[in-house]
Amino acid sequence: MAASQLFAPYRALGFVSSHVPAVLHSAGADSFITTAIGRTFHYYNCAKLNLTFVGIPQFEPISCLASQGMLLFTASGLDIKLWKRAKEIRVFRGHRKNIHSLLPFGEHLISVDDDNEVKIWNSKSTELYSEMEFDASNFRITTVMHSSTYLNKILFGSGQGSMQLWNVKTNQLIYSFEGWASSVLVIAQAPAVDVVAVGLQNGNVVVHNLKFDATLMKFQQDWGPVTQISFRTDHIPVMASAGTAGHVALWDLEKKRLLSTMYDCHDGSVSSLHFLPSQPLLVSTGQDNSINVWIFDMSDGGGRLLRSRKGHSAPPIGCQFYGSSGQLILTTGLDRAFRVTCTVKDEFNTELSQGSVIKKAKLKGVKAEELKLSPITAFSAEEARERDWDNVATCHRGSRVVRTWNYQNKCIGKHKLDARSVPATAKAECVVVSHCGNFVLIGYSSGHVETFNIQSGLPRGSFGSSKAHDGPVRGVAINAVDRDVITGSADRTVKFWEFRSKRLTETLAMGAPVSRMLFHIESSMLAVALDDFRVHVIDSDIRRTIRTFSGHENEILDMTFSPDSRWLITSSMDSSVRTWDLPSARLIDYFIVESPATGISLSPTGDFLATIHADDLGIYLWSNKTLYSQVSLRPLPVDYQPRVVDLPTTTSDDNQSAGLGESVAHAADVKDEVDADDDEESDAEQLADYLVTLSRLPNSRWKNLVHLDTIKERNKPKEPPKAPEAAPFFLPTVPGLGFKFATEDKDKAEDLKQDQSKLIRMAKLRPKSDFQQCLETCSSRGTFDSLIEMLIAMGSSAIAVELHCLGPDGGGSRDQLMQMMDFFAEQLETGKNFEMLQSILHVFLKVHGDSIASDEQLSGRAEELLRIHKETWTRVQDLLNRSSCLVNYFKSATLS
Repeated sequence: MAASQLFAPYRALGFVSSHVPAVLHSAGADSFITTAIGRTFHYYNCAKLNLTFVGIPQFEPISCLASQGMLLFTASGLDIKLWKRAKEIRVFRGHRKNIHSLLPFGEHLISVDDDNEVKIWNSKSTELYSEMEFDASNFRITTVMHSSTYLNKILFGSGQGSMQLWNVKTNQLIYSFEGWASSVLVIAQAPAVDVVAVGLQNGNVVVHNLKFDATLMKFQQDWGPVTQISFRTDHIPVMASAGTAGHVALWDLEKKRLLSTMYDCHDGSVSSLHFLPSQPLLVSTGQDNSINVWIFDMSDGGGRLLRSRKGHSAPPIGCQFYGSSGQLILTTGLDRAFRVTCTVKDEFNTELSQGSVIKKAKLKGVKAEELKLSPITAFSAEEARERDWDNVATCHRGSRVVRTWNYQNKCIGKHKLDARSVPATAKAECVVVSHCGNFVLIGYSSGHVETFNIQSGLPRGSFGSSKAHDGPVRGVAINAVDRDVITGSADRTVKFWEFRSKRLTETLAMGAPVSRMLFHIESSMLAVALDDFRVHVIDSDIRRTIRTFSGHENEILDMTFSPDSRWLITSSMDSSVRTWDLPSARLIDYFIVESPATGISLSPTGDFLATIHADDLGIYLWSNKTLYSQVSLRPLPVDYQPRVVDLPTTTSDDNQSAGLGESVAHAADVKDEVDADDDEESDAEQLADYLVTLSRLPNSRWKNLVHLDTIKERNKPKEPPKAPEAAPFFLPTVPGLGFKFATEDKDKAEDLKQDQSKLIRMAKLRPKSDFQQCLETCSSRGTFDSLIEMLIAMGSSAIAVELHCLGPDGGGSRDQLMQMMDFFAEQLETGKNFEMLQSILHVFLKVHGDSIASDEQLSGRAEELLRIHKETWTRVQDLLNRSSCLVNYFKSATLS
């Protein structure tokens, strides 16, 4: 059994939040929120909701989260892990059942599992400090919290409705609260000391004083259980509560009444609710795969949506790459949304607007989703005219009306394409936008095929005398020059038509009803999937079936061509994804996924395969191995047994976090310093002896060394400051009739002073520098590793000074020049630090070239060094020429 030989899991897109409550982190003035996504977690910056970090995937789904400052605790299966900036620090093991609650408590961590067992850990040493067991029939723990100023005391809430206050240091029960005969779902600390808010299963919110065991106020939430509670901390007495219906209620604690209600904040249960510290901002997450930030600046005290990050709240049912860059994916889902997902930056993800749906929903008192168009079953997009008019057309479930969309404006278009000649009971089954971007062709369940002008929305004719087919039309295509139209139907035929005259030119009989069609416009290849689970490939130019592929054991769900039309990739209800090689007519890749791939699309650049799956909210990217490694394209044997391949995770590398560059830097500024060894990189290895490795130094280091004289000349001040000349006390005069001071020739005085001086020049007695000592030591050992490390650590000016001091004129010796040339020869042969050695050698020869040329032995060594340098450069030039040739070939050659 083997995995896919062509595609490797790369990354999952479209995930934002889940049913697991998110946790809030604060670092100075910045706040971050962490959401659990299956087996991993996401860090978001609350200021812009940009993705900061992605955690390393765990073996099991994450069941709960907890935070302490910028530290994060996650429970996955039986293990608890501590994270710092998405790096795993410690692991706590000892539970026998899955963990459902975590609470950091000073230097301790409290965890509760499904067996109603409580464990208290030392969060620094991971040692088990204490443990407690509760009888689930009398007190089944549902939530746990620590009340401010209560030293060593923890409050537990139960499914029976009662609460207990325990001293975790002595393992003693301090006090039992009778409760309210309804399951306690959440307990939140109020800004006031001794006061907590308790959310109950029956919808009540109780504000309770723990010190006196007295209920201060009680509110009734009308839409079911209370799942989350949060208090404003900007000196405004407001409490927010949320439930399973997706609404958020705001309560005025001074007047003890309902202040405002925010309806449909989420489509489904609200999983977390957090007011940002000292700000009128509320962050909410829900099971609908979204994070919303609400700001409270309205006159009635209510909040409005400030920013949000969303994905599909129901499984997507269609996906297709848009444009030629291969970075944008259009997806449709059962949540009635039409979304754009970017493979590079999550900030570019957005939903195409369907108009003022939210305003209309508020006026009618219904959910916004109910006013959206029905789910999109088929769509087609063409970027040729995206700046001029609508360029996307969509078919909707149960409707014969096709809607147009404007991708440039990210909104629904002007036209509703409705053919009057089509029966009212007919439904639009398939649609295609012409390559020129002017026409839309629609196939209906009644067998009709209609043409519309997408700019004006007016009909432009029908195919066939009464209708094009006797059965539902399952596919429609048009070639690049708008000459031929191809239609496929459940009546077991594929028909070719002239676009302008609407005349039938040829009919091909299929052995089974057509289920779907795919047309590759560049090669004119047509893939036709049949209900007998076979795929026919038709050359539309000669109008003949040239390939037939069989092997799927269930309905074929989607197909996609490679950009060069050499591969056809198909997905089926049998959970398999198969790649067929058209030139050899053989199966070259075959793997199985856990859930059937309902949609697949290969990027126009061929680097990624995008898949969507049944009962899954994500969009999964698979990298094409043939672009970066050698892959054998041999046909698979008949008895080949595929393996189930795990779907990609939200991080592109399981061994490191996948943060965005600017967000990672921002998070590093607001966090305490990380250990120095966290940021150290492993030394680069020489991949092969014939390759050349560059140093990891900035370009300025070796460029400045070559032009150091120019830089110093440019930075030198034009007029250096002059010290005033000291005048003697008695000014000498020249003998004569006129009064004239005697002046001394400064140059002659200086020469006389030098001749009469008995001082010894210190350059002759200067001790050897560390660099010179290291050079002589390395030369005697026969290896210069420590010298190259010293040069890498030195700056450009320091290197220049040391090179000037090597020769006899600079206080060095002739032997040091010979040793330095030995160093260059050895390092050039290794091929490491190539560009840095070139700059140092340039300065060395510039300074000591005359001394080397005047010495016969040094000249001979220099000729040997020249030979080694030429061999090294010839090798580098050959590698560059090969790479340049391959790049030019791939850019200009037409592969067939």
